[in-house]
Amino acid sequence: MTKQLIPYGRQWIDSSDIKAVTKILHSGWITQGPTIETFEAKIAQKVSAKYAIAVSNGTAALHAACFAAGIGPGDEVIVPTLTFTASANCVLFCGGTPVLCDIDPITLAININEAEKKITKKTKAIIAVDFAGHSAEWDKLRLIAKKYNLILIDDAAHALGSKFKGEPIGSLADLTTFSFHPVKAITTGEGGMIVTNNKNYFEKMRLFRSHGIAKTANHPLWYQEMIEMGYNYRITDIQAGLGLSQFKKLDKFLNRRRKIAQEYIKAFGKIKEIVLPPNENWTLHAWHIFPIQFKSLDRNIIFDKLLKSGIKCQVHYLPIHLHPYYQKKLGCRKGDFPNAEKYFSRCLTIPLFPAMDKKMVDKVIREITKLAS
Repeated sequence: MTKQLIPYGRQWIDSSDIKAVTKILHSGWITQGPTIETFEAKIAQKVSAKYAIAVSNGTAALHAACFAAGIGPGDEVIVPTLTFTASANCVLFCGGTPVLCDIDPITLAININEAEKKITKKTKAIIAVDFAGHSAEWDKLRLIAKKYNLILIDDAAHALGSKFKGEPIGSLADLTTFSFHPVKAITTGEGGMIVTNNKNYFEKMRLFRSHGIAKTANHPLWYQEMIEMGYNYRITDIQAGLGLSQFKKLDKFLNRRRKIAQEYIKAFGKIKEIVLPPNENWTLHAWHIFPIQFKSLDRNIIFDKLLKSGIKCQVHYLPIHLHPYYQKKLGCRKGDFPNAEKYFSRCLTIPLFPAMDKKMVDKVIREITKLAS
């Protein structure tokens, strides 16, 4: 009999989600219908933003945000190297140049001092990442943005439900992107969203997600014309229906994540070999993932031993500057960003998702304690 693996992350779909999707399938709209706008409005209200645009995935959300910000050839955008490649790829999609930056060794988010040193006359924006669900230092980022007249983009794929000093993530940057991939706080299967308080950005992104085509005044109702270069980044009502059903359980899911995280902190805080993930008192952590670090043990050996015991871990992430494509494209080299490289060499993301029961959590604690003590 095959041993059942505990994954590092997993969606939680129940009968109410299935009913919600079935209802959409029986309706007159399965795409480009009213459920999408309802879903957008719910997320916007939750994060204290005026406008929201739902798109096909989190990468499309980042691409749309860069388009709205006017990123183009000759523009530089500062991006932390410790993130998923989409955080930098979105700049390349628009013809701009991502300028990679090291991380803060405590928060694991963008290093504010290093970011400021990289600002030039070509710099147009900063993309910061709320890594693992722990917010970046948005007060400092906003001061820098104001000082140099830069646009702030928040890659909050990990951080729906997180707060910075009491303010919801989604209300702090000029543009904030979320992901609804199955391992995220809520899921639409695949999906993403951008929120903003800027009406101009909103209108540009709405056009961008649908081929750049729109109806225009003084023409017949059937008449549409292409105004900008856009993409088919639309989301379906089927996905939005699932998202709305999941949204009703967002606080429940977040509370469960936070409870599991506290159990891990209590258990692993006693083990000298383990470095816990950051949890500064100025953030309300969303705990998308729980990445620990080992001071001297070989992360890869630990990974293999946990896998044999039925625990599937992950590593988040290979820093962008270590990817072969970026080494060819930007001339990046190993050694460029020591904080990110040190973290990467020691990190392991252990299972954390709302559907984890006590037996699963206890097993993860027991097996890691055995290996690290």
